[in-house]
Amino acid sequence: MRILVLGGDGYLGWPTALHLSQCGHDVAVADNFARRQYDFELGAGSLVPIESLQTRTSVWRELTGKTIEMFIGDLTDADFTYRMIREYRPDAVVHFAEQRAAPYSMIDRKHAVYTQVNNVVGTLNLLYAIAEIDRDIHLVKLGTMGEYGTPNIEIEEGWLELEYKGRKDRVLYPKRPGSFYHLSKVHDSHNIEFACRIWGLRATDLNQGIVYGQQTPETAMDDRLATRFDYDAVFGTVLNRFVIQAVLEMPLTVYGKGGQTRGIIDIRDTVRCIQLACENPAEPGEFRVFNQMTESMSVRQIAETIAECYPGEVVIEHLDNPRVELEEHFYKVNHTGLMELGLVPHLLSDTLITSLFDIAKRYRDRVDLAAVRPNVNWRDARDARVGER
Repeated sequence: MRILVLGGDGYLGWPTALHLSQCGHDVAVADNFARRQYDFELGAGSLVPIESLQTRTSVWRELTGKTIEMFIGDLTDADFTYRMIREYRPDAVVHFAEQRAAPYSMIDRKHAVYTQVNNVVGTLNLLYAIAEIDRDIHLVKLGTMGEYGTPNIEIEEGWLELEYKGRKDRVLYPKRPGSFYHLSKVHDSHNIEFACRIWGLRATDLNQGIVYGQQTPETAMDDRLATRFDYDAVFGTVLNRFVIQAVLEMPLTVYGKGGQTRGIIDIRDTVRCIQLACENPAEPGEFRVFNQMTESMSVRQIAETIAECYPGEVVIEHLDNPRVELEEHFYKVNHTGLMELGLVPHLLSDTLITSLFDIAKRYRDRVDLAAVRPNVNWRDARDARVGER
């Protein structure tokens, strides 16, 4: 199978490309390197050093004899998007190529607008390119569990069977996202469903939980194949941040009471889920949704797990929550689709956490302490540029 991974230089895109290549698929990656530019903008960076995409692909060919083709460009450039699809002629397109951080989208008006334009317009260009060039291409799109918010009913896999005033229907599950980033993902989902319904495209929307971990079997083959390890308050996932804080003997900073419950997933399961989705495509005209998570935990439970596993004293500190979200809530998610396709999940374990501790200790001198504390407040709607006038 020919698979094109968009955002193939990123935290998840790169390990996914390696995993698909190792599984025997022909793989190409595309990226505009915007994620690396965010580091310059924010004064942050990956804890683990990462090589250029050119070096990474060369090392992969050196180690395995397998070639990963590269396309350098931006999905918001329609000409580039069309040209890439025509040249590579993929059977499946895996779409990671979006601004992925909720805090980044909430910095100010500029970052909110950028996030929505980049994400929604890029996906629209891709949908049009697939529709005009080859409608049999299977789009595998990374969504987020954050699209749903925290409803007081069970979360189904994308669709909801309901009865109202004696009539029944099957509708998209209602969404209540918590940031302009999550809103962009909702817009994507609606646009993709529309394209499937009107143009007969085939798509799988993967509503993914919070990813933890830094290594897959492929990235562990050589330090030069490493993917990112983000720990800062804007792009860092909560578990990675807690690991860094434990190693540096800093308090684990829990926002509010820590009762916010989320779906989580091991990075090794993420790449496996993508493989399963690609190898078992949706039908023409089908908008298929999988909730891509393996277990759910509250932020407080994650902090307590880190504290229990770390071989040293760990203190948990509760901060005023910079986000607007429920502190305690009902959270039950149905996520059977990928299990039925063959996913055998890795659950959060001492073994994985221990490996993260080892990585954090190895690169602890690269930590920027200022980057760990939250500096984006959801309640502040002032535009930074306007405020400077």
